[in-house]
Amino acid sequence: MKKCYSVLAFQLIAGACAQAAFADTITQTPAQQAVMMDEVVVTAARTAEPKREVSANVTVIDQEAIEQSGASDVGDLLAKKSIGHIHKYPNSLTSVGLRGFRTDTHGNDLQGHVLVLLDGRRAGTGNVAKLLTGNVERIEIIRGPSAVQYGSAGMGGVVNIITRRAERSSVFAEAGGGSFGAYESRIGGTLKQGAFDVSGSYTRSGQDAYETGTGEEFHNTGLDAASSISANLGWSITDKDRLGLIVTASELDNSGSPEYFSANDLDDSTDKENYSVDLNYAGADSADHWQWMTRWFFGKDENTWNDPTGSNPDGWDNGIAAINTTDQQGAQAQLTGTFGHTRITGGIDWLDYEVENTWTPNTTSYSNPAVFLLGKTTLPDQHLTLDMGLRYDWYEVEVVEPAGRNTDDTHLTPKIGLSWLVTEQLKLRAQYAEAFMIPSADQLAAEFTRFGSRTVGNPELKPESSRTYEAGLDFSTSGINASLTSFYTDFTDKIIVDYLADGSRSWQNLGDATLAGFEAEFSYDLGLPLGWEWEVRPYLNLTLLTQYEDESTGEDLQNVSDMNFSTGVMVNNGDGISCRLNVAYSGPQDVEDWETGTYPTPVVELDAGTVTDLNASWRFYEDDRLGSFTLRGQINNLLDEEYAYVKGYPMPGRSLFSSLRWEY
Repeated sequence: MKKCYSVLAFQLIAGACAQAAFADTITQTPAQQAVMMDEVVVTAARTAEPKREVSANVTVIDQEAIEQSGASDVGDLLAKKSIGHIHKYPNSLTSVGLRGFRTDTHGNDLQGHVLVLLDGRRAGTGNVAKLLTGNVERIEIIRGPSAVQYGSAGMGGVVNIITRRAERSSVFAEAGGGSFGAYESRIGGTLKQGAFDVSGSYTRSGQDAYETGTGEEFHNTGLDAASSISANLGWSITDKDRLGLIVTASELDNSGSPEYFSANDLDDSTDKENYSVDLNYAGADSADHWQWMTRWFFGKDENTWNDPTGSNPDGWDNGIAAINTTDQQGAQAQLTGTFGHTRITGGIDWLDYEVENTWTPNTTSYSNPAVFLLGKTTLPDQHLTLDMGLRYDWYEVEVVEPAGRNTDDTHLTPKIGLSWLVTEQLKLRAQYAEAFMIPSADQLAAEFTRFGSRTVGNPELKPESSRTYEAGLDFSTSGINASLTSFYTDFTDKIIVDYLADGSRSWQNLGDATLAGFEAEFSYDLGLPLGWEWEVRPYLNLTLLTQYEDESTGEDLQNVSDMNFSTGVMVNNGDGISCRLNVAYSGPQDVEDWETGTYPTPVVELDAGTVTDLNASWRFYEDDRLGSFTLRGQINNLLDEEYAYVKGYPMPGRSLFSSLRWEY
């Protein structure tokens, strides 16, 4: 069966690419493509605005690019796009980095330095492997500080995953399989009936243990099942007012937890869950002079690590699972007014988290109300747009049990940006923004003893903070899209572990760092000047860090690559045939070598990794009564390279996957 999948995938890809090779024999007057700067984005200002008015560096991954990537979850998608540093373990654990910062993988999203959003509010997790792509309309990535819009943790940037909204009625089903026993099936669709709209999907996938690029099996890397459901429901009360409900849930069952390749553990496993419910209402007056939005959401994120005594002869854990649970709820309310060429958005955010870990006796809680004001004014004659923002956060953290200790503080965050539309094709932009990350409840108020070692919080801790200066340009015309950004970040008050004179473990603000570099994106449709009917688009997405230094040690920051890029070519005939060749590169990085089992842990270099993927699709049948049928195929790690995002955890070698999709 695996061989059949492989042959089918190879034939499909070869056939689609062969047709692309003969595209130059078909000539037609090229249609003018929309200028990308006219694209509407919603993340940078929390309201819809044309990209031409945004002073930040914005990357949009649309639905077509998501489908062409072949990625089942957001972690794999962002790895293929090389938007920054990826920290990926086998199967079900992926954190993503931007500008040298990254999400926190295990804990709640407040303890990361890159923020993940679902439809503009916190996703409640930093593990993007839990977020599947089945019902995603687009992903907007704001590189650089976004704390003035969204609060704590948005230092490196924001990844906003936007679910699909129904604009018509449709239904689809897809199933496939491939190497290493991989399988995936998904069903879903959209319904638009009068004032009601519904969009949703259900996905289930899994795989067996995989082989690395050297052909050696990496035992216990299988995933029994990853299930995800996503639904976006709405009732349009009027043409301007919509009441919505968004439900997202994922469950990853019995994911292998193999330990290092050099010391393979054959029976450890993890189970992971995440769900959220979002009730929202958005509206506007008849002339769109006033717009408003309010929402209430809640959810839960849970991680379970199973470590049977069979693999631990000393039985130190007695086979008891370790569990981390984060309960989240929150609310948002905002009002936007337009006054001539000026638009002002003001609002209130509120968050409440409760975190429990079985490995500590503490139950911790976090409460964070905030107010914000975002303003934008445009000078039409000069084509200048000035945007400013200010946010004030109150936060209180508490160790509920058993210590009953708490502390609170406030934080003020500013931002100012400028964009200048030099021509309809060229925009210059500049921005100054600050960001922060609050200390955790344990860091501020914990007091417990475990394994004979005492841990005590430091109520004097300040939030970690950053100041970022950046400048860039965007260029867009028929067939060409390009951008270039230069940034400089001063990161201060980094919280690090501190050992007190009595041997207790605590934390202090002792770390500082400097991060600087460039970001570039470029793509060009060669088919337009050559008069081809087909789109043939080479592309490049690049992040280059010229400075990422820990100022206290003078050494490079650990777990940070100096260069990440993806490049390749996409071919599309606009009528059901597409092919994409993608090469993703992650540069070398300094990491702690935990495999040695020694202390202090030695720092070594993790080698660079290059992954080449080939994807293709062919809509081979279409009928008004029966719908359309599409074959998809992909070859991941085409060149069978051995590579790893984390030392000791090599990724799969060459694998093939094919599927059949029906849509009506």
